[in-house]
Amino acid sequence: MHKNSNALVKAIRLASLAVIAVPTTVFAGGFSLNEQSASQMGVANAGAAANPENATTVLFNPAGMSQLSGTNISFGAAVLDIDAEAKRAEARRNMPGVNIPVEGNTGGDIADLAVLPNFYLTHEVNDAIDVGFGIHAPYGLAADYDDNFVGRYFADKTELKAIAFTPSISVNNGKGLSMGVGLNIMYAEGRLTKYQDIAGRVYPAAFQQALQGGATQAQADALAKQAVAGMQDPYADIEGDDIGVTFRVGFLYELSERTQFALSAQTGTELELKGDAEISNFPVPSQPGMTTTLNERVEVPLAIPEAATLGVRHQLTDDVTLLAGATYARWSRFQELDIYSRENGQGAISGMVGDPITHITEKWKNTWQVNVGGIWQATPAWAFKAGYAWDESPVDNYLTARIPSSNRHWLTLGTQWKDARSGWSVDVAVGTLLFTDDPKFTERNYQHANPGQVAPIAPNVEDPSYYSAEYDLSAWSAAFEISKAF
Repeated sequence: MHKNSNALVKAIRLASLAVIAVPTTVFAGGFSLNEQSASQMGVANAGAAANPENATTVLFNPAGMSQLSGTNISFGAAVLDIDAEAKRAEARRNMPGVNIPVEGNTGGDIADLAVLPNFYLTHEVNDAIDVGFGIHAPYGLAADYDDNFVGRYFADKTELKAIAFTPSISVNNGKGLSMGVGLNIMYAEGRLTKYQDIAGRVYPAAFQQALQGGATQAQADALAKQAVAGMQDPYADIEGDDIGVTFRVGFLYELSERTQFALSAQTGTELELKGDAEISNFPVPSQPGMTTTLNERVEVPLAIPEAATLGVRHQLTDDVTLLAGATYARWSRFQELDIYSRENGQGAISGMVGDPITHITEKWKNTWQVNVGGIWQATPAWAFKAGYAWDESPVDNYLTARIPSSNRHWLTLGTQWKDARSGWSVDVAVGTLLFTDDPKFTERNYQHANPGQVAPIAPNVEDPSYYSAEYDLSAWSAAFEISKAF
């Protein structure tokens, strides 16, 4: 519990989603990030809700602030590098009744290195009350396919970064039970791009024009294919942002001097990502060979799930501590992604295709993450950590070029140096992500059938386009953290 001590008086971007697009993820655990603290990453976040080592407890369980003395700060950063590349990929263009493959490459390594900074602070107001504050990156990814990617009509660039500001407060009854509450105030912005396939419009028009000019069926087909091959693809580029708030509540109970249990839960919310859609190089129907740029204000509802975490910490011996935990996330809130016009369906884009401008089927499922870990206090100054987590992907039947997802194993190692006299400590952790399988899928365009129903567009009827691929996924992460108790 508390000891007397003198007190010492960055960016969310969340995906904006756009015309003919889908949201990004980090390939497992939805689009949430695990790398929020080096001290907890060393044990794969096992029992983090029940193990308030330092000020990072503001994020994992605000009730844990009651076990910190005086004023505490923790700050650091993590790097996350996901290697995601299609081993094979093919696609077909939107040309009814005509089997035309898309020319291009497999897209290269699509995931860029991400840097995730964090800062946390707690302060003991009195023996019963503590307050805290945190800044961290809960969601994020940057992905970019090559320009000549064979699936460029389904995905190109995706930029996602997130920052949350987390004020918190905790109270304790002096008998081993603590409760904490906090806010996650999230600011979100992002960018998402892709090339647009309009071959389904160009081919029939060119085919009919050739027939009317006296060409045979075979000649008309060749001329129409030539027209498609010679056109420049329009490019969709969408940006938008929003602010959302979720609430976190946590409980921590000391069963004995060696064992304690914790429960932490976070509410969900729905972001209304508002921004602009721009489609450049769009052909002007009445002026062959001429192009224009279409602009429209759009918004996208995006669900952030509820989540609940259980944690336990048990000090097996004076030198060995065992940790375990489990997190359940309600990703099933994310059933579909619809892009709506903010111009009453009368804009330059929605006026052509209707409102919602685009429907994307997601149908994510609820997930579990299960963690175990341990800490060996080798000397008074040095501790060594290890952890393992099973991380379930919410993406089930509807994998896409933007979400080549798979379940994964997370293996981590960490070390901590602490100087008890000065109150300084340093944590370093490394981790590797082992994906359970190479995701294989075929992505198609979907349409609304009736409310609550989704049906694929039948091949060779309205939109026979598809993207089919198999991906090779791997990742590693590393983090450092500096903490100080005043």
